[in-house]
Amino acid sequence: MRYIDLHLHLDGAVTVPIARELANLQGIKLPAESDEELKSLLQVPPDCVSLDDFLKCFALPGSLMQTPEGLKQAVKLVLEDLESQGVVYAEIRFAPQFHVSFGMTQEDAVQAALEGLRDINDSSGIHANLILCLMRLADNREANLETLRLAERYLVPDSGVVAIDLAGAEALYPTKDYEDIFKQASEAGIPYTIHAGEADGADSVRAAVDFGARRIGHGVRSTEDPGLLRLLAEQRITLEMCPTSNRQTHAVEDMSSYPLIRFMEAGIPVTLNTDDPAIEGTTIAEEFTYMERLLGLGEEQRKQLYINAVDAAFTTDEIKQKLLNM
Repeated sequence: MRYIDLHLHLDGAVTVPIARELANLQGIKLPAESDEELKSLLQVPPDCVSLDDFLKCFALPGSLMQTPEGLKQAVKLVLEDLESQGVVYAEIRFAPQFHVSFGMTQEDAVQAALEGLRDINDSSGIHANLILCLMRLADNREANLETLRLAERYLVPDSGVVAIDLAGAEALYPTKDYEDIFKQASEAGIPYTIHAGEADGADSVRAAVDFGARRIGHGVRSTEDPGLLRLLAEQRITLEMCPTSNRQTHAVEDMSSYPLIRFMEAGIPVTLNTDDPAIEGTTIAEEFTYMERLLGLGEEQRKQLYINAVDAAFTTDEIKQKLLNM
C-alpha cells in the first residue's frame, strides 16, 4: 500500500531508534538506559487519561533537536522511517520557535530542516515538504510574526516550506484571536492550515474557515454545527483527521461515533493522518486498519482518502499527478 500523511509533527515522530541516533550524533546522554524506559518517555501509556499525559512526551524529542545537525538529522530520520512504512508523500510540520534553546535562531532552524528535507527529496522514494507552525501561547506574538516572516521568505511551490499552521492549546487561546496573523499570511500569499475543532468547538473551525484556511487540522468537533458541515462541503475545506490522536487526547470520547465516514458521506474532503505517530505508538497503516476495524472503512473509501490527500497537498500539480499515477 502507498500512503500520504499531511498532518505529522516532527517532534511527535521521534521513535526510540531515532532518539538514540540523535543523542549519539550530538553526544547527549539520554535519561533512560533501556529501550523500554526510553519508550515510556516518548510514548503515551495505553491508559492515557489526559492531554497532560500526551504533552509531556514532547519534552525529550524536543531536547534532541536544538542544534542544526540535530534538527537536520531528525527530519531525515523521520522521513526515512515514513518511507519504510510505504509513505510516498508527507508534510512535516514543526515550530521554529521551539528550537532556539541552545543558540539557534528561528531562521537557523528553518535552514537546518530544509537541509534534511533536501537530502531526502534528492535521494529517496518519498517526497516531502515542510509546514511552519505558529503557536498558541501567551506572550509569543513576536515569535509568531518571525515565523510568518520566515515562511514568506522561504516559501516555495514544492521541496521546501509550503505553508504555515497554528497549533497549541486551542481551548486556552481561541482561533479567533489570531485573525490578524492570518490576514497577513493571506496578503503575503502563504497557504495555511489551522488546528481547529479539536480541543475547542465548531466555532473554532468556523473562525479558521473565515480566515481563509483551505485545510483544518482535526476538525472533529465540526459535528456540533450542521451549518458548518454544509459550509465545509460547499467550500471543499479539507479536514486532516487523526483518529488515534483524537482518542488519546479525548477530543473524541466515544470512538464508535468517530465522524470520518459521516464527513465523507456529507461531501467533506477528509484525509487520514497520524499527527504524532511515535507518541501515539501508531503508523499511518495502523490508522487505516483502525478505521477499517472500527467503522468498516472499505477499499473504495481508502482510495478516496488517498485522492483527497493528493488534492489537498501543498505541492505542485506535477507532483500531484505523479502521486496519482503511483
